Amino acid sequence: MTIRARFAPSPTGYLHIGGARTALFSWLYARRHGGRFILRIEDTDLERSTAESVNAILEGMTWLGLEYDEGPFYQTERFPRYREVIQQLLDSGHAYYCYCTKEELEAEREAQMARKEKPRYSGLCRTRTEPREGVAPVVRFRNPPEGSVVVDDLVRGRVVFDNAELDDLIIQRSDGTPTYNLTVVVDDMDMAISHVIRGDDHLNNTPRQINILRALGQEPPVYAHLPMILAEDGAKLSKRTHGEAVSVIQYREKGYLPEALLNYLVRLGWSHGDQEVFTVDEMVSLFDLADVNKSASSINPGKLDWLNQQHIMRAKPEHIAHHLGYFLGKLDIDPTTGPDIVEVVKAQQERAKTLVEMAEDSAYFYRDFDAFDEKAAKKHLRPAAEEALVRLRHFLAAIEDWEPDALYEVVREVTEELDTKMGKVAQPLRVAISGKAATPSIDVTLYLVGREACLRRIDRALDYIARRKENA
Repeated sequence: MTIRARFAPSPTGYLHIGGARTALFSWLYARRHGGRFILRIEDTDLERSTAESVNAILEGMTWLGLEYDEGPFYQTERFPRYREVIQQLLDSGHAYYCYCTKEELEAEREAQMARKEKPRYSGLCRTRTEPREGVAPVVRFRNPPEGSVVVDDLVRGRVVFDNAELDDLIIQRSDGTPTYNLTVVVDDMDMAISHVIRGDDHLNNTPRQINILRALGQEPPVYAHLPMILAEDGAKLSKRTHGEAVSVIQYREKGYLPEALLNYLVRLGWSHGDQEVFTVDEMVSLFDLADVNKSASSINPGKLDWLNQQHIMRAKPEHIAHHLGYFLGKLDIDPTTGPDIVEVVKAQQERAKTLVEMAEDSAYFYRDFDAFDEKAAKKHLRPAAEEALVRLRHFLAAIEDWEPDALYEVVREVTEELDTKMGKVAQPLRVAISGKAATPSIDVTLYLVGREACLRRIDRALDYIARRKENA
């Protein structure tokens, strides 16, 4: 059997991390088993679905690298097929027209609640044979009144639902549009979906969908319902409460690598021994639904930062450079106007937790900074550092081979001439060149900043020291 898994988001907002994890688990399962991954856009909610949301979902999946083999399929383009199946269910007696009004249904609901009964449709129209004048009917599925539905869930195990607890759900609204539980069944059937991997908030829909499938003469797919992802405070993730923290694109804007976010998401509910850092290839080769936890997981921003740093350190510099250019551009820096961006990545790779941090910490390689860090300048750009900076400027202006080894020798020679420690020379130079006290090694920093900018900035530091002496 060819594994066919799908991701079926509703385009009513951005791609949130819960949806991204569902997509990832479905994608991993299909990839590991040599199957197909299908993207379906469930856009039948015409009031809330937007083209912007569709684009946001596609953009998020593209950035994450979750490529799909088929689709995207849009439910709004399949309305004729849904009407065809609804008519098939009506003709076979598995569905019927319901003429109950909203007022009648609400009165029935209130009466049931007053009797402390579970609110449900009583089935009043099950036996109705004549239409009701002036009432546009809905279509209800005739749920089996007896027996049970058994779901052998790959995550939750065996779950049993009593048919007597399931009322006759609406499969077509009075305006003729199909409802979710009908469309998802038809789509999964027509697209030959073998495995439905989705959030456990859909678990209660599963017995209804299985009953509809069986009424159509189809065997249901295999189900795997994933536990929820909770906020750091243990509450359910929501846009209103937790804002941008749940949006995939916001994670990109904050400087996380896509593979780091995938690694983070896969660990929200799945594990493989004690391993924490996974490449995408490792995820594909190791992922198994049997190892998915049943309990909910909470997001942990600190762990994501750590994972992102691990992926930055382990990635090829060219790969990081591919992403870093975007963040330099957001700082109005054209990476082609300064040092080779790959060399910048090599210098910063061990130091940054995010690409935003790397870009901000690398800006001085490409342009002069506005001001010295106050604390660093106060400590290192003192009158005692003036002689070292003057000598350094002299040697740096004359050096022919502007390479790290030669630049290091200049710093070492000045240190020996002044009979002092390397830090007494390198630190004032570092602050002069970068504006701050922490940079990559001094030779690499000088090399990447370049001769003209280094000399210009040393002059600026000497002016700063001169003013400091005047004000002393």
